[in-house]
Amino acid sequence: MPHGDMSRRGKPDAPARRRLTLADQWRTVPNIVTMTRIVLVVVFLIVLSLAGADGHHSLAARWWGFGLFTLAALSDKLDGYLARRYDMVTDLGKLLDPIADKLLVCGALVVLAAFGELNPGGWIITVLFLLRELGITVMRLFVLDTDGLVIAANQAGKLKTLFECVGLGMLIFPMWSIVTRGGAFERAYYWLTYAVILVALVLCLYSGAVYVLQVLRARRMADHDGGPDRSHDGGRNGGRDAHDAGGRRRRV
Repeated sequence: MPHGDMSRRGKPDAPARRRLTLADQWRTVPNIVTMTRIVLVVVFLIVLSLAGADGHHSLAARWWGFGLFTLAALSDKLDGYLARRYDMVTDLGKLLDPIADKLLVCGALVVLAAFGELNPGGWIITVLFLLRELGITVMRLFVLDTDGLVIAANQAGKLKTLFECVGLGMLIFPMWSIVTRGGAFERAYYWLTYAVILVALVLCLYSGAVYVLQVLRARRMADHDGGPDRSHDGGRNGGRDAHDAGGRRRRV
C-alpha cells in the first residue's frame, strides 16, 4: 500500500524533474557523461593532429588516436540510456549530445582531409558532411524551440551513424603499420574504407532530406490539431512521451 501511494504521488513530481534549473541539469549523470565525451573528443582530435599524416610524427599517437576514437564512438549510447533509465532527459542533454556526435565525426573528417588521407575528393566529401550536419542540427534546435517538436530518428539516420563510425575508424586505424606498405592488401583495405565512407555520405544526405520532410509533416499535423501552443505545452508540461522519444532517438 505505501508503495502504491508513493507511485501515485511520484507521477506529478516527474514534470518538476524535467524542469531542472540549468545548474541542476549540468550535474545530472547523463549530462556529465556527455560532457566527458566532449572532452574525450577534443583530446582525440589533438592526439590525431599531433600524430601527423599517416602517423608520420608519432605512430604511437596514431594508435592512441584510434583508441580514443573507438572509446568515444562506443560510449555514444551511454548518456542516452542513462537519461531514459533514470528519467533524467533534459533540454541541456538534447543540446550537448548532438554536439558531441558532430564534433567527433566532423572533427575527424577535417583532420583526415587536411592530412590528405581521404582521397579522391576528400574536402568535397568533408564539406558535404559538414553542411548536412550543421544544417540538420540548427533545424532540430529551431523546431524544438519554436514548436516544441521532437522528431524521431529515421532508419537511414541510424545507419548513417554506424557507417560514419566504422568508416572513420577504419581510416584512422594504422593498417599500413602492420602490413606491407603499398601492397595489395593495404590498397584493398583503403578502397573498402573509402566505399564505407561514401555509403555514409549517401545515407547522411538522404536521412537529412527525410528529416526535413518529417519536420514539415509534423508541423502540418501540429497546426491541424491545434497549432504550436499545444506542441509547446506537450513539450514542457505533459509531453513525457515526446521528450522520452527524443531521448531515445536523438540521432538523425
